[in-house]
Amino acid sequence: MKKSRPILWILIIAAVGSAGFYGWQRYSAAEAGKAQTAQKGAPRVAAVPVSIAPVQKTDFPVYLTGLGTVQGFNTVQVRTRVDGQIDKIAFTEGQIVHQGDLLVEIDPRPFQAALDQAKAKKQQDEANLANANLDLQRFTRLGEFATRQQTDTQRSTVAQLTAQIAADEAAISNAQTQLDYTQVKAPITGVAGLRLVDIGNIVNAVTQTGIVTVTQIEPITVIFTAPEDQLPYISEGQKAGALKVIAFTTDGKKTLAEGKLAVINNQVDTTSGTIRLKAVFDNKDHALWPGQSVSTRLLVRTLKDATVVPDDAVQHSTNGLYAYTVNQDNKAEVHKIKVSYSIDGRSVVDEGLTPGQQVITGGQFKVQPGSLVTTSVASSDPGQNQSNKVRQE
Repeated sequence: MKKSRPILWILIIAAVGSAGFYGWQRYSAAEAGKAQTAQKGAPRVAAVPVSIAPVQKTDFPVYLTGLGTVQGFNTVQVRTRVDGQIDKIAFTEGQIVHQGDLLVEIDPRPFQAALDQAKAKKQQDEANLANANLDLQRFTRLGEFATRQQTDTQRSTVAQLTAQIAADEAAISNAQTQLDYTQVKAPITGVAGLRLVDIGNIVNAVTQTGIVTVTQIEPITVIFTAPEDQLPYISEGQKAGALKVIAFTTDGKKTLAEGKLAVINNQVDTTSGTIRLKAVFDNKDHALWPGQSVSTRLLVRTLKDATVVPDDAVQHSTNGLYAYTVNQDNKAEVHKIKVSYSIDGRSVVDEGLTPGQQVITGGQFKVQPGSLVTTSVASSDPGQNQSNKVRQE
């Protein structure tokens, strides 16, 4: 029995060792299999799909944008110059009236009577003058038989009656003018507004109430403002020729008309730091209407051979502006940039990029410096829905 116990322990130890060795082999094989499986199934780093566009070197028009108000080239509130009752209205509200067209007719009878009276007075004075001239001729023929006093008195009478006839002619002219004023005519060519009187109303020359307002819309003007720091550029450009102004709807989506800058106001508004400007438009299609609010663009100058990129390539961070480019290895590179102007979906880059580079315009949110990318060319049309505001940074 004593001899069998060591043999038993040896057998137990051998069995445990064999089991441990077997288990270690199984575990090692399993781990190796997992490693191989993991190595075979590990996904490759996927390239990030992005859109790119070239950095261009081109001329870039610099526009100043703002808001303006359309005003009639001329606006006249038509009033009567004589008192009386309106007998006729000869225009339709909203129609285009031409200079000299009859608008309103006032009862002419009192003024016709005054004219007839002035003419009759002139005829009476002409008859008196004719008689006075005959008497003067008689006194002159009498010679020494007529006293000098009689002759001088008669000459004076003739002169007085001659002057009276001149006064009669003036009275006739005034009466004729008053009669003409009974026909109220359009002073300018334009659009007639809403009438303020009706047939049968009594109008007076001293009242402030008008008959109708006529506004000239061909041509038409737009009043808008520009920052005072742009005044030197505007003045310099205006010396070379009238600067182009474009009027848009207030949302900036539709072009209404193109015109020319006509007037730079003679002083800067110190409260707002702006200068008022006036542009003139032909407005043949009546796209602009008095009182209408519009967005304006004033072409100040054109930058020659500027470095231009799409707005979508310009990214913002707490450290300023930056843009991603794609190098020859299809990897993304980040560049800090400086932008001076941005309009119509394009930005002028002063520093950080060079013409010929490819900038990323879409998919930047997935890109990191050094990321592998796959590229597709973005549309070169920036579109008209981009911001029209000039940005200086």
